[in-house]
Amino acid sequence: MKTVFIDGKAGTTGLRIYERLGGRADLEMITLPEAYRKDEKARREAINSADVAFLCLPDAAAREAVAMVDNPHTVIIDTSTAHRTDPAFAYGFPELSPSFEEKIKNSKRIAVPGCHASGFIALVYPLIANGILSPSARLCCHSVTGYSGGGKKMIAEYEAQNRDPLLGAPRQYALTQEHKHLKEMKAVTGLSAAPIFCPIVSDFYSGMVVTVPLFKEDVGGASPSALAEIYRELYRGPVVSYADDPSEGGFLSGAGLSGKDGMQISVLGNADRMLLVARYDNLGKGASGAAVENLNIVLGLEKTLGLEL
Repeated sequence: MKTVFIDGKAGTTGLRIYERLGGRADLEMITLPEAYRKDEKARREAINSADVAFLCLPDAAAREAVAMVDNPHTVIIDTSTAHRTDPAFAYGFPELSPSFEEKIKNSKRIAVPGCHASGFIALVYPLIANGILSPSARLCCHSVTGYSGGGKKMIAEYEAQNRDPLLGAPRQYALTQEHKHLKEMKAVTGLSAAPIFCPIVSDFYSGMVVTVPLFKEDVGGASPSALAEIYRELYRGPVVSYADDPSEGGFLSGAGLSGKDGMQISVLGNADRMLLVARYDNLGKGASGAAVENLNIVLGLEKTLGLEL
C-alpha cells in the first residue's frame, strides 16, 4: 500500500485532494495533528516517509518543502505556481502528448498546471506543435471562473450573509497583466510572448470557460474544421475530449462542468473569426482532479481512478 501526505491540507485544494483520496483502499494517508500542521520537523518527517507528497502551499513554502526532501523515493506533486516552469519538474498535463505523460510517469517531481493556464495551454499547444499557429503569434485570452478559485478567503466573501453588492457582478482582475499563470502559459506552449490575459471571477462556485479568439490569418487560413480535427485526434478522452457544440441554446455556461474532472475543447465561431474554447472545473481538471490524475499515473494506476467524469 502506498503512503500519501498532503502538506497544506487545510487549503481549498488540499481539502479536495484529501476528500478524494481518504476513502481509497489502495492508499494510506499520513496526517499530522493540528498542533503540528506547520511544524517544520513534523512536516519534514511526514514528507520523507511518504511515497507521494502533495504540496498545497504558497509558492515560497512549496520551495521550502521541496528542499526538505532527502528520501530519493518520495514523489512530490506540487499544486503551487513555484515549479511549473522548472525543467526539473514534469508538467502535469498528460493529454498534451505521449511525452508529457511519459515524463510524469517516470518523474519524482511533478507540477500541477494552473487553473487558467490549463485551458489556454490545452488550446494553444497543439496548434503550435502542429505548425498551424506560429510561436510568434500575439494572442489574447479571456477566462471566466467561479469564485472558489480564490480560495477560502474569497469563498467566505462571496458566501457572506451581508456581502458586498459588487460581488453580484462579474469582476475582471489581474489588470496589470502580471497574472502568475502567464509564465507557464508562455513557456509550455512555446510562445515567444505571453498573451494578453483577461481573467474574470463571477458569482458561481466552481467551473470555468477559457477562450482564445483567432482570425483565420493567425492560423494560416486553416478552417475551423481543420483545427477541430487536430483537437479531436489528440483529445480522445476520457479526461479531455472534443465537443462539437457544447453550448446551451446559444449560451456557454461556466458552470457546465462544475463538479467534474474532465475538460471539453471546442472550436466555435466562423471561418473568419474563430473561438477556441476550453470548459472545465477550476477545482477539477484545474486543480485537485488534475493532481489526483497525476498521482494515478505516477503510481502506474488507471489515470481516471477516483475522478468524476
